Amino acid sequence: MLVTGSSSGIGKATAALLAESGWVVYASARRPETLGALTDLGCRALALDVTDEASMRAAVAVVEEDHGAVGVLVNNAGFSQSGALEQVDMADARRQFETNVFGPARLTQLVLPAMRAQGWGKVVNIGSMGGRLTFPGGGYYHATKYALEALSDALRFEVAGFGIDVVLVEPGFIRTGFAAAAAAGMSGQSAEGDDPYREFTAGVLASTTGVYDRGLLARLGGEPDDVARAVREAITTSRPKARYPVTASARLLGGLRAVLPDRAWDSLMARSFVQPGRRRG
Repeated sequence: MLVTGSSSGIGKATAALLAESGWVVYASARRPETLGALTDLGCRALALDVTDEASMRAAVAVVEEDHGAVGVLVNNAGFSQSGALEQVDMADARRQFETNVFGPARLTQLVLPAMRAQGWGKVVNIGSMGGRLTFPGGGYYHATKYALEALSDALRFEVAGFGIDVVLVEPGFIRTGFAAAAAAGMSGQSAEGDDPYREFTAGVLASTTGVYDRGLLARLGGEPDDVARAVREAITTSRPKARYPVTASARLLGGLRAVLPDRAWDSLMARSFVQPGRRRG
């Protein structure tokens, strides 16, 4: 089993739980020296950067040399780039897609031939409830998660006949360092000049950091271990579900978005976010 983005949060919890459950786990990160706690649990540390072709090929080669194939791939590595679409630097937007979409897609391409040869395998993509709904200020992040939904749906059909399962795990609000990292990378926080998005950006920043520790949605959130248990369920059942929403926030907001018309969803968002170009009152 190969788990990407294992140095913290969901990836770390998943690698730890699966190792404790008896799986041979290759925990990977760009800096393998950050994986000490997992190697203490029996995980094997691998250097893996999902934006680097040579790094991905080398990591897959290690697992295939030891076991013939990557039996289970957990595509977890990812990050959030927040900010108004107009203000996010396109280099940052491309980096977001390279990590969250093209990295998992390419890594999946690399493991599939050996999975097909052995007649079985599982690809678990860690998506988000953000692949089914969109919060203001997160356009590029949500776009990557919507893309992962589409890739998972296409791949599930294409490889089922080879004995390979494709599963999408959709966490809601998970209490990790995700919010802090997203806030730190937020674009458009200029303190000088005429910034038409200043109030909006400040509101997105407050919402991003606050939703995990206060209010109703915080109480409907969860921990990385909740996602890890969903992954374990998906890879141990003989007929896994296509999607595993994790936490009450994912089920509640996902269901709400499914039934609300677009304009009604926009109105709901306007209650929580300052809409650029408009004043509250």
